[in-house]
Amino acid sequence: MKLTDLTLTTPYLDLDPIFYDKVSPTPLHRPKFISLNPSGAELLGLKPDLLKPDEVNGLLNGTLILKGSIPYAMCYAGHQFGHYVPRLGDGRAINLGKSNGWNLQLKGSGQTLYSRQGDGRAVLRSSIREYLIAEAMHALGIPTTRSFALIGSEERVARERWEKGAIVLRLSPSWIRFGSFEYFYHTHRHRELKSLADFLLAESYPHLQNSPESYVEMFREIVSRTAELIALWQSVGFNHGVMNTDNMSAAGLTIDYGPYAFMDTFESGYICNHTDTYGRYSYDSQPGIGLWNLQCLALALSPLIPKEKLESALELYAPIYSSKLQELLRAKLGLDDEHHGDGELYRELFKMLEGGYVDMTPFFRTLSRYDGERSSLLAQSLSTETMNRWLDRYDARLELNTSSTPKRHTRMLCTNPKYVLKNYILQESIELAEQGDYTLVNNLLHIAQNPYDEHERFERYARATPSEHKNIRLSCSS
Repeated sequence: MKLTDLTLTTPYLDLDPIFYDKVSPTPLHRPKFISLNPSGAELLGLKPDLLKPDEVNGLLNGTLILKGSIPYAMCYAGHQFGHYVPRLGDGRAINLGKSNGWNLQLKGSGQTLYSRQGDGRAVLRSSIREYLIAEAMHALGIPTTRSFALIGSEERVARERWEKGAIVLRLSPSWIRFGSFEYFYHTHRHRELKSLADFLLAESYPHLQNSPESYVEMFREIVSRTAELIALWQSVGFNHGVMNTDNMSAAGLTIDYGPYAFMDTFESGYICNHTDTYGRYSYDSQPGIGLWNLQCLALALSPLIPKEKLESALELYAPIYSSKLQELLRAKLGLDDEHHGDGELYRELFKMLEGGYVDMTPFFRTLSRYDGERSSLLAQSLSTETMNRWLDRYDARLELNTSSTPKRHTRMLCTNPKYVLKNYILQESIELAEQGDYTLVNNLLHIAQNPYDEHERFERYARATPSEHKNIRLSCSS
C-alpha cells in the first residue's frame, strides 16, 4: 500500500471537546527528508519501497493530509518533578489519527492550545535522539512507542543556541498518560474521568471490558505493566530522565524520550538530566518513582475504584518488579533456574560494577562468552580483586546449571546486547546531521534495530565509552 492510500480514523475525537483541541500542523521552512524507518512503515501496512521522500516530507510537515485525518492535540495535566501542574497537554505534538492499531503523532509540528509560552517546535538533535531510541528500545524487548520517519528543515529554532527545526512522526498504540486522568480528577470532572477510563479499556485493555470489575482489573494491569517496564529499564542501564506523571503511559509503554541515557560506567545514582538538581529521576530512583506515579494515578482513579482495591493493587508493584528484575538478571547471567542465594549474587554484581568503574554493556557482552578465562573481564575493571571475588561466586553458581556452556553462551548472546545507543554515539550522528550528512543516523537506525549482531564496521561503538564522554548529562531543551 502507498502512503496516499492510507486512511486514518480518529476515535479519540468521539470524546467530549474538553479532551482535545483540533489544530493543524504548522509547516517547517524548506523541509529536508532525513530518514524513513521501514519497520515503522510496515506497522501501518505500507510498503517501504513505495514511499516517496517528497510524500513523507509532506506527511510530516503537515502539507499532505491523509484520508480521514483530523489533526488534534490532547489535553492532560501531570506532576512535574513532584509538583502538580493543572494543565499541560500536547504543546508541540499533533495527532493525525489512527491506522492498524497505531496512533500517528507529529512531534515538533507547531503551536497548539497547550503550548503555553513554547514555540511548538523540536530541534534536530532531540528529534534524532527520539527517532532512534524508540527503535532501539523495541529491539531490546522493552515496550515503547515506535518511529516512522524524520525530517529536518532550514527553520531556525531558539534554544540555548539557534538550531534547526525538525519533526519526527511517532507511532503508539495509545497516548493516554497518568496525567490524562489527573486532569479530570483534579478539575472534579468525574463523568469525563469515566469516559477516559472506558476509552483506555477499549484501546489498550479490551480483554477486560466485560469484567465485572473492569476498572480494578485495568488498574492492576497498569501496575503490573509499569513494574515490569521499569525492571526492563534497570536491566539494561536505561535512565529515562523525566519520569513526570505526564510522561508515564497508561498502556505501560516507554514514552516521551527527552534527556535519556544508557549508562556507561555503572553508577547507581546516575542522573542523566542536568535539570534534575536533586536526583529525583536518577537511575536508582526509577523503581520508587514508578510506584509514586502509580499512587498519583490511583488517587485520580479513586472516584471509579474503592480505596482498598487501589491499595491492594499498589501492593503488587514491589513483588512484580522484584520478580521481573531477578528473571532478567538470571537471563543476563545465563542461569538456568532460580536458586537460594541468587539475590546476594546480583547485589554483589552491581557493587562490583560500580566499585570497579565498569562499563555495563560491554561487561555483560563479554560475560556472554565466559568460559573460565578471566583476562578480558578483569581488563574492564579498576578493581580486579573485587571482580575476581565475584567471578569466584559466579563460577560456583554456574556449577548448579544443567545446560552446557555453549548453550549458555548462545542464550546470553541473545540477551545481552552488543550495542546500545550511548549518548556520545548519538552525538556523533547529530553533529554530522547538523552539517547535512544523515548517513550515520541511518546506520544507527540499523544498529539500533539489530543490537545483538556484530556490525564489524562499528566495532568501536561496542567498546567502553571513552572517558571524556562518560555519563554526561543533558538538558530538557528540545
